[in-house]
Amino acid sequence: MVDRRDDVNWCALFHAMGPASDTPRHLAALLGDDVEAFVEGYTHLWSTTLRREGKAWPATAPTALLVAELLDNPQLGPDDPSLVDAMLAYLYAVGVAADLGDQASGVRTQVEDRATELSEWTSAYLSACADDRAEMWHDGTGLGELVLDEAALACFDLAPVLLRRVLPHLASERAGRRRCAAAAVGSLARHATGSAQVPSLCEQLTSMARAASSSPYEAATILISIGHLGGDTRPWLADSHAGVRACAALAPGLTGDDTAERLRRELACSPGVFTESFGDMAPPLQFQFKPYQDLLTPVRPQRVDDADKPLPHASA
Repeated sequence: MVDRRDDVNWCALFHAMGPASDTPRHLAALLGDDVEAFVEGYTHLWSTTLRREGKAWPATAPTALLVAELLDNPQLGPDDPSLVDAMLAYLYAVGVAADLGDQASGVRTQVEDRATELSEWTSAYLSACADDRAEMWHDGTGLGELVLDEAALACFDLAPVLLRRVLPHLASERAGRRRCAAAAVGSLARHATGSAQVPSLCEQLTSMARAASSSPYEAATILISIGHLGGDTRPWLADSHAGVRACAALAPGLTGDDTAERLRRELACSPGVFTESFGDMAPPLQFQFKPYQDLLTPVRPQRVDDADKPLPHASA
C-alpha cells in the first residue's frame, strides 16, 4: 500500500475539502492503532473522497484503488471484520459514481479535446483559496463540471480492476461480506469492459440469492444486483417477504410486467412498509445511494385513470 500511495501525485488532485494531499495520511490511519486518527480516516473516506450525490471527485479513483488493496490487508480491522464489508460498500459507491452509461464515449472525447484547459483549471483551483475555489464553479466555462466528468470517467476505467478484487469476497463465510460484495459487483460489472462476465456473474448471484432464502436482507441486496446486471428476478416476485418482492420488482428487465409494476407502485406509495419489513436493519445497501435512495420518499397516489401506467423506478 505504501508504494501505491507514493505513486499517486495527490497534490494534483482534489476532493470535497480541496487539495487531496491529506488523503494518503487518512488512508494509512485505517491500518493503524490510533483510534482518533482511524475515525478521522474513516470519515474522510466516506465524506470527503466521495461527493454527496454519490459521484466522484478527482481523488476518488486513486482512493478506490487503495481501498481495493485494503480488502485483503490483515492490518485492516483485525478485531472488526465488518471493516472489510465497509470497504466493499465504498467500492459499490465508486461503481455508482462510474456509471456513465451511454455517455462514456462522449465524455472521453470532451476530456481529450479540452485536456489542456482542464489541467489549467485544476491547477488554478488547487492554488486558489477556499472562497476563490467556490467561485470557480460558477466561472461560466463549464470546465469544473467537465473535471468532475473526467473523475467519473477515471472510475469507469478503473471498474474492471476493482471488480477483480471484489469477486473473491462473494464466497466469504460472512453473510455481511457476501452481501456487500454482491452489491459492489452489481455496480462495477455494469460497465462495458465487464459485459463478458455478466452472464456468469448473474448465474452466481442467482445461486447466492436462492441460498439466502432464510435471510431476506441478504436476498434483497443480491436481487438488486441481479436486476442491475440484467438478470431474471421474476421467481422472487411472489416471495413471502415484502422487501424481497420489492427488490426483485426493481429489475429493469421487468418493466411492463404487471406484477412488478404493481409492486413498484406499492413501494412508491408506502416506502415505510418496505423499510419496516427488514425489522431493525436499514434497507439494503443500494438504498443509501441514488437513484434507489429516492424510492424511500413517498409519492402521491396516482389517479384512478393513471393506475395502469408504470411508475418511475430505480433501474430507469
